[in-house]
Formats: sequence, structure tokens, C-alpha cells
Amino acid sequence: MPLVEYGVAKSILPGQGESGDRHLVCCAGDGILIAAIDGIGHGEEAANAAEAAISILKASPDEPVISLLERCHEGLRSTRGVVLSLASIDPKHGMMTWVGVGNVQGVLMRAGAKKGRVEEVLLLRGGVVGSQLPALQAAVLPIAKGDTLVFVTDGIRSEFVEGLSTLESPQRAADKILKQHSRGNDDALVLVLRLTGVRA
Repeated sequence: MPLVEYGVAKSILPGQGESGDRHLVCCAGDGILIAAIDGIGHGEEAANAAEAAISILKASPDEPVISLLERCHEGLRSTRGVVLSLASIDPKHGMMTWVGVGNVQGVLMRAGAKKGRVEEVLLLRGGVVGSQLPALQAAVLPIAKGDTLVFVTDGIRSEFVEGLSTLESPQRAADKILKQHSRGNDDALVLVLRLTGVRA
């Protein structure tokens, strides 16, 4: 049985050939690593920086999130750099560890919460992975079946939380957020992930 279900919606800044926004959802030992990454700027160079971050994360997905961010910082020094938010889910113990550098917003909506009611918001620290890494501190939260995690890059307005519902499928929720809250002047990415099972 899959432990998560997720949906992704994204758009490219008009006039650019590719997006600098990328996402990752991958199995990491007994857990799941989730990332939303925004390469600095636009176009090919931003996309290259974001892809480099994805490669580093995929290489060691079961490492702690702080170590992964530090690895990305070292590996991206020759690029424009990225801002990113990371979450590591441990389904066996019902815990999630998350951390963010820059402005990729993250929220957690509890199962059965009223529409638009977000219980947890990721604390973001200013900086750029690859050039200016701030002091890092990850937060650890209990999670349960039915909880929904949402990451959005800065091409999405922060009011996106108002219409969030735990009753919608993750893909439908992601598409709706992109349609209703895209700024239209930047690449945009929405990642919506729901915990559908917990390992016994």
C-alpha cells in the first residue's frame, strides 16, 4: 500500500524555455523525502541549479534534512544557487522533520481540518543555498494518516491556504492553487502531498 499520494502543478514564466522550479518525492530507507526547489532567477541557469540540487538529494535521501541542505550548499557553489524547502517523513513513527531556506512556503493541514485551516507553517530562514546558508534548525512534528503537506514556490501568492481542503485529491488541489493563486510573473510550482498510510 502506498504511504503517500501527491499532485504537482507548475507553470513557466512566459518567454522562458524551461522552469527553474523543481520538486522531488522519493523513498528514503524507511521514509519519504519531499522537496520543492526554486533556482535563483529564471530560465536555463535557474533550471540547472535546481536540477543539481535534485541530484544531490537523490544521492543520499535517507540523510537528515540539515545534512542534505549542507550538501546542497557545498555542491551548488558554482551555480546561481537555489531556495528550497525539505521534509522528511517517518511513517513508522508518525513524524515529519522539515526545514526551509528562502521563500518556498510550506504548510501542514491536519486530517479533517476545516477548509483553509492550516495547523502548522514552516519557519523559513533567509538565505540562498549555494551562496549564503543561514543557521539551520529543523522542526519535528507528529503526523497522522490524512494529513496534507503543501509546498509552493514564490510564483504563488501566500493566500493559497484560504481554499485548501483535505477532501480534495492532491492533484486537484495543486491544479486549483496554481490556477487561482499564480502571480503570472515568475515560474510557479505547487506540490500537495497527503499521508495515506502509516507503517505498522
